[in-house]
Amino acid sequence: MIKINVITKNINWLHYIKDPSKYLDRNIKKINLKNKLYKKKLLSLSLLLAGNKEITNLNKKFRKKRKSTDVLSFPFQTKNNLKKKLMTEKEIYLGDIIVNLDKIKNKTPQKKFKNEFNSLWIHGLVHLLGYDHKTNKDFVKMTKIEKNYFNIVND
Repeated sequence: MIKINVITKNINWLHYIKDPSKYLDRNIKKINLKNKLYKKKLLSLSLLLAGNKEITNLNKKFRKKRKSTDVLSFPFQTKNNLKKKLMTEKEIYLGDIIVNLDKIKNKTPQKKFKNEFNSLWIHGLVHLLGYDHKTNKDFVKMTKIEKNYFNIVND
């Protein structure tokens, strides 16, 4: 079972999603119902809902990039370490995701805001589960998992 701790750093998020914690809990519940792989485990993560200023500072501090971005993921586990922990531990902290409100609202019409938001936090979640897109093969695999989760959430 996956559990998300939502932190709303930028209150402008509330103009787009009335109760982000409830919204994400509802969507994670859908994923948890379909995903038998983590059924007997508690996988937790934090999701920070931020704006340009916060995400730019984090990108600069941790990735040495002086620019804003739409989503950042900070996995707490390597893929191999996560596999080992899934065999032996019941509770595992996956890491942190930061999503930038300003990037979403500047590139997406308000009607499609939630779709773009879902794409971003799901992308971050898949990174926390140990996947990346450094090679074309990895990109294809990661995209397939993301699409699967996105379809579950949008059912």
